[in-house]
Amino acid sequence: MEQPLITNDSVVFGLLTLCLGFIFYTSSRQTGFWSKFYSVVPAILMCYVLPAILASSGIISDETSGLYYMASRYLLPAALVLMTLSIDLKAIANLGSKALIMFFTGTVGIIIGGPIASLIVSIFSPETVGGNDFDAVWRGLSTIAGSWIGGGANQAAMLEIFRYNPSKYGGMVLIDIVVANIWMAVLLFGIGRSARIDRWLKADTSAITDLRKKVTAFTEKITRVPTLNDYMIMLFLAFTAVGIAHFFGDSISTYLEANVAAVADKKSFLSFLGSNFFWMVVIATAIGIGLSFTKAKNYEGAGASKLGGVFIYILVATIGMKMDLGKVLENPGLIAIGLIWISIHAGLLILVAKLIKAPYFFLAVGSQANVGGAASAPVVAAEFHPSLTSVGVLLAVFGYVVGTGGALLCAYLMEIASKV
Repeated sequence: MEQPLITNDSVVFGLLTLCLGFIFYTSSRQTGFWSKFYSVVPAILMCYVLPAILASSGIISDETSGLYYMASRYLLPAALVLMTLSIDLKAIANLGSKALIMFFTGTVGIIIGGPIASLIVSIFSPETVGGNDFDAVWRGLSTIAGSWIGGGANQAAMLEIFRYNPSKYGGMVLIDIVVANIWMAVLLFGIGRSARIDRWLKADTSAITDLRKKVTAFTEKITRVPTLNDYMIMLFLAFTAVGIAHFFGDSISTYLEANVAAVADKKSFLSFLGSNFFWMVVIATAIGIGLSFTKAKNYEGAGASKLGGVFIYILVATIGMKMDLGKVLENPGLIAIGLIWISIHAGLLILVAKLIKAPYFFLAVGSQANVGGAASAPVVAAEFHPSLTSVGVLLAVFGYVVGTGGALLCAYLMEIASKV
């Protein structure tokens, strides 16, 4: 692997915060070029793109950096706690069943999208979906299915089950990152036009609007000028919870893997319970929800969700580092499979959303809870409103639950498609 220009994470972190600072400064301009630019391109999308440009130009590299691990293991759970401190579970329950319907629609779209995309590409390029034994492309694509329905743990399970050639696995990871990020860019682009999309879908957004108003009214009621004491208490709540989430997450996953055969068996749909990341997300979210029943929820008035938003944006920048734009066209056949695959997923979501008149919010978050998981579903949800972050987290947890089983079904269908 060619070394990037900068390998010191302290310097890399400085560059990422420089990117974020530049984006937030320019996006706050009310007139001129930047005002017009951000009316078209969402600011959060640029938070992915600028680090991706740095990575693509060889200045920095995710492969030599530990920043994504730091952000996903420390800042993400801290953000989940801070952004669920003021959660209103009753109001979220009032959102109804459409959120779950759209989530499972996204799952079905991934399951059927893989084999259909393989069949389409095989017509024009049979060698792209070929391969024998452990070099068979469908085996590699099964890892993408695991990632897009669940997350990293489910992806690793598919690699373990189907034993795809490790030397070729990097190409599959590339498709996963490139296509998933392109799709996320599309979703983010649509958020700025969600009102227009909702009108086209004839969606009833009243429950979402009510939740926003309720949270906004509560925040305005308790808003105060934050003090140093407030910030220290919020950091204490967030990172003590992170420590608890890691301690029990590691303990629970280790215990289950050692004592429950179905969890230790990578072929089991329960194998995700052996992931300490899964338990970390669940425990951090549970702590945040638990704190929402105490006076700790009043720290929302001191900016708890805003501080959580800072952590989320740092995570976003580290995710952007993973995308090397220069490699997008290295394997056009596999990229084509990925793009067709995600298009089927998107098309099915749009069809069902139109039929049941589901708001764009449910479409976007339901999709990202599948394709992006716990690291990015809250990001998309928070772009609609910080009060909706927890919806993204809860749906992402469902993704882990159905990830391995759904990916196995998709893989077997792709195996059949490869022999047609």
